[in-house]
Amino acid sequence: MVDRQKALLMVLLALLIYPNDIFGGAFQPEFSGPITNLTVPLGRDATFTCLVKHLGGYRVGWVKADTKAIQAIHDHVITHNKRVTVSHSDHSMWNLHIKGVQKEDGGLYMCQINTDPMKSQTGMLSIVVPPDFDPDATSSDMMVGEGGQVKLTCRARGVPEPRVSWRREDGRNIIIREPFAGSAPNQKSHVSSVTEFLGEELKLTKISRNEMGVYLCIASNGVPPAVSKRIYINVHFPPVIHVPNQLVGAPLGTDVVLECFVEASPMSINYWVKDPKGAMIITSVRYDVQAVPKSPFEVRMILTIRNLQKHDVGTYKCAAKNSLGEVESNIRLYEISGPTKTQTWPPFYDEEDEVVYGSAEVDKADNRPPTDNTVYGRVGPLVTPSSAIRIGKKRPMINANSAADAHRRWLPVVLSPLVSLTIVCRRWWWW
Repeated sequence: MVDRQKALLMVLLALLIYPNDIFGGAFQPEFSGPITNLTVPLGRDATFTCLVKHLGGYRVGWVKADTKAIQAIHDHVITHNKRVTVSHSDHSMWNLHIKGVQKEDGGLYMCQINTDPMKSQTGMLSIVVPPDFDPDATSSDMMVGEGGQVKLTCRARGVPEPRVSWRREDGRNIIIREPFAGSAPNQKSHVSSVTEFLGEELKLTKISRNEMGVYLCIASNGVPPAVSKRIYINVHFPPVIHVPNQLVGAPLGTDVVLECFVEASPMSINYWVKDPKGAMIITSVRYDVQAVPKSPFEVRMILTIRNLQKHDVGTYKCAAKNSLGEVESNIRLYEISGPTKTQTWPPFYDEEDEVVYGSAEVDKADNRPPTDNTVYGRVGPLVTPSSAIRIGKKRPMINANSAADAHRRWLPVVLSPLVSLTIVCRRWWWW
C-alpha cells in the first residue's frame, strides 16, 4: 500500500515538473519569435531558425512553400538535396541549413508544428547575384577611322539588375555629340563633355584622335564585387608633322638640335634625311637621333648635330610614313657668325649659356603669335619664316672711345716719373 502511494506521488510530481513532456504537455506549443527573412549571395550558406516553446511531444517540420517539398521532419532530412541539413538546441531552437545556395533555392520556407490544427510560420530566402558581363552582347576592342563613329555595348546580368556606367581609363572626359532634332547627320550637333556616362550603349560620333584610348564599362548592383571591362578604341589617321622652327642658325663648332613633332596612327616609321644626298641619318659620333613618345599617337623627333661644320649646313627633312600615308617637312640649317668652341674669351664668358632661338622663340620675345608650321601630307614649297637669331651673353666690346679713355687713365702714370727726372737733371746742371 505504501509503495503504491509512493508511485502515485512520483507521477504527480512528474506532471507538475514536466507538464510539456507527459502526454503532449499541459500547454499547447507555440512560436516564440518570427522567422527572419534572409538575403544571401549566390554560393554562400543560409540558415533559417524557428523558435518554439512548450513543444512537448510534438514535432517540427520544414517545407519549401512554393513547391510543397518537405525538407525535414524533426531530426530527419527528407529532401534528396545533400546541401540541406537540420539541427536543434534544447527543443526550442530549430535550424534549417542550406549550404552553397543556388538560384533554385530561393523562395518561401515554412516551419510547421504538427498540432491540430497545424501551426506554421514562413521566411523568405532571397538569392542575390553579383554582376557579370554577357560576353556575347559586350563589345571588344575596336578600330575606327578619324571622323567616323563607333558604338560600344556592355550587357551585364545579376540580381538585382546591375547599373552600367562608362569612364575613360586616363581620367579624361567622354565627348558626347548628339544631333539637334530635325537636323541632317552632317550638320552641327550638341556637344557635351562628361566624366561618366550611364547606360549599356555608348555612341561616339565624329571621333577624333584625342578620344583614342581605353574605355571602362563598370557594372554594379550593390552585391560585391563590382566588375569592369576594358575596351580599347584605336583611331587611325595618316601622319601629320608639326615643325616648331623651320629655319635654324648656329655658329660652327657648336651643337645644334633640330626637332619635329609627328602624329600618326598606326604608329609611323620616322626618320631624318639630308639633301641633296637624301641618305637616312642614323645615330653616330656626329649625330644623335631620338624619338620620344608623348602620347599613344604623338612622337617628338630630335636630331642633334655635334660640332657643326661647313658641310653640315643645308636642308634637313624629317619624314613619317604609315599604312595610311606619308609626310615630310624641311628644316634649313645655316651658319651664323659667332665664337666656336676653339676660341678663347674672358673668364666671365660662359659659352654653355648660349641658346639658339628659331622663329617661334623670336615671335614669343616680340609678343607676336607663333607661326603655324603644321604640315599635312605632301605640300608645295615651304614659306620661310623670319630669320633665326642667336642670343647669348654680351661679350666685352672695345671701341675708339674706350681706347681714348684708357690712354687718359694711363698717361699721368707714365709721365709723372719723366717730369721728376727732368727737374733733377736741370738742378744738377746749374750746380
